[in-house]
This record gives sequence, C-alpha cells and structure tokens, in this order.
Amino acid sequence: MRLVESIKKDFNTMTLVLIPVAIAINIVIGQIVLVLKLPVFLDSIGTVLVGALCGPWAGALTGTLSNIIWGLAIDPNSFPWFPVALFIGFVSGWCAIAGLFKTWWKVIITGILVAFTAAIVSTPIAVYLYGGITASGVSFITAFLLQTGRDLVTAVLSANFIVEPVDKVATALLAYAIIKGLSVRYLARFPRADNVSA
Repeated sequence: MRLVESIKKDFNTMTLVLIPVAIAINIVIGQIVLVLKLPVFLDSIGTVLVGALCGPWAGALTGTLSNIIWGLAIDPNSFPWFPVALFIGFVSGWCAIAGLFKTWWKVIITGILVAFTAAIVSTPIAVYLYGGITASGVSFITAFLLQTGRDLVTAVLSANFIVEPVDKVATALLAYAIIKGLSVRYLARFPRADNVSA
C-alpha cells in the first residue's frame, strides 16, 4: 500500500469523531496523574485507542494534537513531548496492523514495544530540555538513580525503562478494554476495525 493510500485509509468520519474524544481522554487522565505526581503517565490511552481502531497515521495525529493542545491550554510543559506521543500513536497503529491487538496477551507485547519506543524518544527531551528532572513522578526515580552515581543520560534512560513498560502496558490494556466494550456493529464503522477483531 502506498503512503498516501495508507494515510487515507486511516481517516473516515468515525476517525474524525474519535480523535477529539481521544484527545480529551489523554488530557484529562494525564493531568490527573500529573497533579497526583504518580510514577506513570497514562496520558496516551486515547492515542493508543485511535492507533488501534483507525491506524498509525490517525494515532500519530491524535498523540501530536493531544500534547500540542494540552501544552497550549493547560500545561506548557506538555508541548515538547509531542514527538513521544506521535511515536506512541504510530507504533500502536502498526502493532494493531500486525495483529497485536487481537488478544490481551498480544496487547501486552504492543505495550512493551510502545514503551521501548517512548523511552528512547523521551530520553533526549528529558535530558536536553529539562536537565533530566521533569514535572512527572518519574523524576523521583531519576533523582534516586543520579544519587547512586549514574550519569544523567543513563539515569533518565533507566528511569524511563523502569516506568514506561508498566505505563504503556497498562495504557494498551485499558485501550483494549475500551475496544472490547464496543459492540461489533459499532466497531465495524472504524477504518481498521479488522485489526482488533479476534
């Protein structure tokens, strides 16, 4: 499938309806977790949901818009993380195309793949924009690792590899639970519904 055809396949009316809902889910849950300083993020449930139901391009757009809107409207510190959100949506969409959204145990694999991607993409942002210490609860782990003598990049990357798998597996499983709660008839209206049907 050509690039333009692949992008077009991701977008129909249901995609355009789901994206704003997914953005709201991301921002509301992400803001609650941020305020509570939990050592997870859970700000990508909507992004993974769109990636699975609509495809990687729609997922990438959802993640990007989530962080841009969140950054402009509520928390300016959310804005620089949009590349991470973009890759989360993109990878989760491709995982769904590969059949990794059909059963719960395959969804765990999706969560792990998304986690590794997020850890790699987020580390340079955390190190070079924030000096390794961000507003999230992950900074507690980073600070601990710095106190044990690790250098900044290693501490941030290690903290991300500790937190991201837990966060992204939970995120993917929550998105999967939402999908499983949808009726077959409603699910069929999404452009990539066949990627999530067992």
